[in-house]
Amino acid sequence: KDHPNVATLVNNIGMVLKALGDLQGAKEYYERALRIDEKTYGTEHPNVAIRVNNIGGVLLALGDLQGAKEYLERALRIFEIHLGKDHPNVATLVNNIGMVLKDLGDLQGAKEYYERALRIDEKTYGTEHPDVAIDVSNIGGVLLALGDLQGAKEYYERALRIFEKFLGPDHPNTQIARKNLQICIDEINRSNS
Repeated sequence: KDHPNVATLVNNIGMVLKALGDLQGAKEYYERALRIDEKTYGTEHPNVAIRVNNIGGVLLALGDLQGAKEYLERALRIFEIHLGKDHPNVATLVNNIGMVLKDLGDLQGAKEYYERALRIDEKTYGTEHPDVAIDVSNIGGVLLALGDLQGAKEYYERALRIFEKFLGPDHPNTQIARKNLQICIDEINRSNS
């Protein structure tokens, strides 16, 4: 019951339960996988970080923003130790913490995390990659929430250009970017009238 391969399978069942919408069940499976991996590897192992991240994600989906933040920050610390501060997996966690901070109303904190994720992803992938576009779009969203409409528009335009180039005009990410840009333009037009 406590073998690391069992932890992997238990974690995978958690992923399926989350996809099915059984968030509480997913959380229980993720927590079981975490207990096994902590017993096997200790508290600071990359496998532990994966389990901790999964719990953070399900807590976010359950609306436990503070709990999600704590778990995601723990996963980030472990990944930074093992992968370095500029690894793409670190950027993903940094981005996720930015989302939580935005939901908690800490817009400036969210912006700083999104900007860090962008720096890492640009360094890793270059300036024209879909992962970069996600970061850029997130910055656009926080700028919009902060009332920087022109800044938001510029970021949304950049995200749309990247998504159209790499994913095509009909991809869901492209459509979301187009919608976000239109919302921003509409807001600019309202503020100018």
